[in-house]
Amino acid sequence: MTQVKICGLKYQSDIEVAIAHGAEMIGFVFAPSKRQVKPDEARILAGNVPSYIKKVGVFVNETPAEINRIAALVPLDIVQCHGQETAADLANINYPTIKAFQVKNGKINGDVAMYPNSLILLDAPIAGHGETFDWQAVVKQCLPKERLMIAGGLDVTNVTTAIQQFQPFAVDVSSGVETDGTKDPEKIIKFIQKAKES
Repeated sequence: MTQVKICGLKYQSDIEVAIAHGAEMIGFVFAPSKRQVKPDEARILAGNVPSYIKKVGVFVNETPAEINRIAALVPLDIVQCHGQETAADLANINYPTIKAFQVKNGKINGDVAMYPNSLILLDAPIAGHGETFDWQAVVKQCLPKERLMIAGGLDVTNVTTAIQQFQPFAVDVSSGVETDGTKDPEKIIKFIQKAKES
């Protein structure tokens, strides 16, 4: 069954809804964003998260040393890198990693094969803006399904199609479970249910 990551969480109540309804991963954004949380805030939020739920921290072009510091403070279980981080950068991170790749005009921006030890996340050209990428254009055979995560414009209306097309390890949603820029508990619940049915 496909796992679900609810990303960009800032409030205890939203985290509780995500966990109660079956999300396996919750995401804290540490990069500049309207969903950004400070490490100290994430540490408080993480305090009530059960150990079987993976806490993921999202970073963009941060140094491995700073990532390791924040990951230890919170503490995180997985580090998600959304910038131009190299395989060497990820090798210096003390935690399991997710490497995000933007898909633009049907092409993956980067070499997935350079990151054999990371989960691979395919995202839209601009993360967090609720837009999908061209699913049809991406050559699926070369993608490691057992390590593949799909993001970018997912919501309750299209997550089934995404799972059918890619058969990924996990799906990752942020704006697709928001109303007016704020996490919507009903949308979180319905998204998780739909993903689990797919």
